[in-house]
Amino acid sequence: EVFVHRNVGNLVVGSDLNVLSVIDFAVDFLGVQHIIVTGHYDCGAVRAAVQNTDIGLIENWLRNIRDVYRLHFKEVDSIEDDDAQHRRLVELNVMEQCLNVYKNGTVQRKRQKTFKETGSAYPRIHGLVFDPSEGILHKLPVNFGKEIAS
Repeated sequence: EVFVHRNVGNLVVGSDLNVLSVIDFAVDFLGVQHIIVTGHYDCGAVRAAVQNTDIGLIENWLRNIRDVYRLHFKEVDSIEDDDAQHRRLVELNVMEQCLNVYKNGTVQRKRQKTFKETGSAYPRIHGLVFDPSEGILHKLPVNFGKEIAS
């Protein structure tokens, strides 16, 4: 079975009651063991976030993607090709959202509980990016221990 939550830019924002409710329901009620954050190349939200254009109310939401860029601007700006820059920012956004899921209180409580009971911590969080030009999902390397500790 699959339980899906979608939003613009595949963001996991700590003040978004919708995503928090979805995570809580999926983890505590449905008992999901894997949470997948999936983005896609040619993402309009990521493209809009890096433009210097006010596009209305969604600016408040896109600020979260701008924060991802702010955290990784040296890496992103070191890439000369615009398309490659966009692709990398999409990947970094997915990875940051995976970290946001990992830091979620419901997720942490369940991981601690399952580790004590079984020796394995669940749910596990996975980051993927879909490439519509190839029709392929690519798994992203997210090092939770390293990223959370820094």
